[in-house]
Amino acid sequence: MELLIIRHGESEADLLGVHEGRANFPLTELGIVQARKMAAYVNIHFPPNVILSSTLSRAMSTATILHSMIGCEFYEEPDLMEFNNGVLAGLPRGEAAIKYPLPEQGRPIYLPIEAGESELEFRYRAEYILHKIIEEYKDYQRVAIVSHGGMISNLIKAFLQLPVTSDYIFTTGDTGIHLLSIKKDKRIINFLNRLDHINDEKEVIK
Repeated sequence: MELLIIRHGESEADLLGVHEGRANFPLTELGIVQARKMAAYVNIHFPPNVILSSTLSRAMSTATILHSMIGCEFYEEPDLMEFNNGVLAGLPRGEAAIKYPLPEQGRPIYLPIEAGESELEFRYRAEYILHKIIEEYKDYQRVAIVSHGGMISNLIKAFLQLPVTSDYIFTTGDTGIHLLSIKKDKRIINFLNRLDHINDEKEVIK
C-alpha cells in the first residue's frame, strides 16, 4: 500500500498575511496552475486508485483538479482538515498577536486555543485518520491524500510512530508531494516534499 500525500496549492490567505487554519480561503490563480501541474505529474508518475480530500475549499479544489485528470474514486474526508485554530482563523497576524497573545512559555499541548483544538487533539486526529485510511483502504495499491501543511506534518509523525511531544516538523511546499509505503511490517519513506512539477520551468500545462 502506498500513501501519496499532497498539499493544496497556494491560497488567498498566503497573500494576505492572515492565520489560515480553518479559514476557508480559495486557491489563487497561481494555486490553480500549481494544482494542474501537480495533477499532470501525478497522472504520469504516481496515479492513485482513490483520492481522499480535506473538505476545506483550497484542498477540495486541488483534489478536484487531480480527480479530473485521474478519474479514480474520490471521497471527502473532514478529518483531513487543517488545525482548528478557532478564534485565529482569518485574522491578520498583527491583530491576532494583540487580541490573543501566546503565553510567555507557549501554550501547553493539551490546552486548546479558544473555540479550537489543542496540539494534542490535532495529533490524535492525525493518528485516527491515518489508522482509518490504512485499514479501510488496505486493498488499494495507492491512496492519494490531499490535505494541509500542519495535518501532513502530523500524518508523517504518526506514520513514523514518533512521540506526541516530538520536536520534528515536516514542511510541505504548495502542492508538495510525499510518498510513503507500507510493505508487510515495514513503513517506508520513498520521498518527502517533492516539487519537481512546479520547479520545472519547461513544463507547460494547458
